[in-house]
Amino acid sequence: MKSAFPSAAVPDAPMRITEDVYETKAYGPGDGRPEGSRRHLLYQAGTVVPQSEIDRLFAPAATIASVSPATGTAAGGTLVTIKGTRLDGVSAVNFGAKPGTELTVVSATELRVKTPSGTAGAVDVVAAADSGNVTKTGGFTYS
Repeated sequence: MKSAFPSAAVPDAPMRITEDVYETKAYGPGDGRPEGSRRHLLYQAGTVVPQSEIDRLFAPAATIASVSPATGTAAGGTLVTIKGTRLDGVSAVNFGAKPGTELTVVSATELRVKTPSGTAGAVDVVAAADSGNVTKTGGFTYS
């Protein structure tokens, strides 16, 4: 007798919602209600839904795959190329606690930014994206 269960992992894994998720919709035209919107509970905390549903509701976070060059002078001004995914929503890049300058978003997978001045040693590269901050730990080293 064959089993009805798949022998391999299901690609759309079930995930548990950790906070209530609400949906906001504008009132329809001509419905007799004042302008505005209505909000209703879409999923209650604890509900289990497929990963694809979570991905549909929330944009995945940006990622940083590489920082090139990974070293530069403490005086700053090094033009750095950052490659990753979903970088088109990045609005700022920090090197340690200092913001980079002249940020240019080339595409969803690449951006360029100039380093600020810093002190010798490695610093985290933090990109502020619309989906949240993403960090490349020790991503740039000042010499």
